Amino acid sequence: MAVQQSVGQDPYFPGNGDLRYRVHRYELTLDYRPAPNRLSGTARINAIAGRGQLTEFQLNLADFRVGRVKVDGRTPHYTHRGGKLRVRPAKPVRAGAAFTVEVQWSGNPRPVNSPWGGLGWEELEDGALVASQPVGAPSWYPCNDRPADKASYHISVTTPSAYAVVAGGRLLTRTTKASTTTWVYEQAAPTSSYLVGLSIGKYQTVLLGDPGPGGVPQHGHIPAHLLPRFARDFARQPAMMELFQELFGPYPFDEYAVVVTEEELDVPVEAQGLSLFGSNHVDGERGSERLVAHELAHQWFGNSVSIADWRQIWLNEGFAKYAEWLWSERSGGRSAQQLAAGAHRLLFSLPQDLRLADPGRKSMFDDRLYQRGGLVLHAVRCALGDDAFFRMLRGWAGQHRGGAVTTANFTAHVGRFTDEPLDALFDTWLYGTTLPPLPSPRTGGAL
Repeated sequence: MAVQQSVGQDPYFPGNGDLRYRVHRYELTLDYRPAPNRLSGTARINAIAGRGQLTEFQLNLADFRVGRVKVDGRTPHYTHRGGKLRVRPAKPVRAGAAFTVEVQWSGNPRPVNSPWGGLGWEELEDGALVASQPVGAPSWYPCNDRPADKASYHISVTTPSAYAVVAGGRLLTRTTKASTTTWVYEQAAPTSSYLVGLSIGKYQTVLLGDPGPGGVPQHGHIPAHLLPRFARDFARQPAMMELFQELFGPYPFDEYAVVVTEEELDVPVEAQGLSLFGSNHVDGERGSERLVAHELAHQWFGNSVSIADWRQIWLNEGFAKYAEWLWSERSGGRSAQQLAAGAHRLLFSLPQDLRLADPGRKSMFDDRLYQRGGLVLHAVRCALGDDAFFRMLRGWAGQHRGGAVTTANFTAHVGRFTDEPLDALFDTWLYGTTLPPLPSPRTGGAL
């Protein structure tokens, strides 16, 4: 379906993105040398002007040296400062017309500053990874950095042959010349800029399970010494994939990869078709299995069905949190009702000043948003009953596949699966701050 554009600039990040055009394809050609942390790149960006003539536009790009810019083959006037590449084409682009931007850049990539620390390109002891949520994508390539502007990606990365390159999407070719290897990936599905994942390191690659005819290939890329622990910790991921396809509908991409880095990460990070875990998430005892389920669920909720702007982030995190509970319920662990009760007790002990539908920038990643978001889904399930609830979930993932959504889209969608108005439920859970009572299921908590 067509991506819905947000009405205006994102109120949480008004300096990111440009509403005057949209991108439909990025072609990135990168050369990265890990030892000096040196990146050089060329981007070819195919875009379409909006409803007005485009006399100027901007891309987000961090502090690199820009070597060349072209618009439709001609050199424009441009300035690059403060993370913005402002471009004035030699000839204005007509309203609704397609145009192409080419940018060459080089430098030492580093994370961009944010309220949550550095985001984006992170140099590791021996390699690099990208973790961009929410605004780190400009740390390594020029982009229209807003979640609703989704595009396909073709990514070519050349790096010393000792390193493997993993990106979200399908590996098309891997070509070695002398001491370097070029890895070429294609992500055909519409992808938000912050969800373009990349990892460069010394990995062993393993296949998780047997996808069989028409199944989803699932690969792990892991430092060799972590393989035994990884084999146990991720052993049930193929079963998660099977369950989530039953509950949410077909997996929305060609394949799924997980990367475990040598270094510790505060939390795993989802990207399109790819999730990144730290060595601390691999203990050989399935200690982080709920996070394995959480990141996989994001492929449906957050990646395929994306948010129109960052006010809607509960639609990513609440759904992934509830998927953790569903996996627990269906795999012999605690039921969703038991887990909901635990989340409710936790929230009851914490300040009740979070408005889920518009949490504010400072609270975007507050754990209360995750827990309360999961509870919203549980409340809807209790109100609808299991049959209607899971039809609603599959419909949500299917109808908005490849698109971008808002909280209002979700409440309207839920309304189609019940004869009873749920306005009071949504008013209290989504727009109020006081914690409502724990929802109770119509026929017990288990599926």
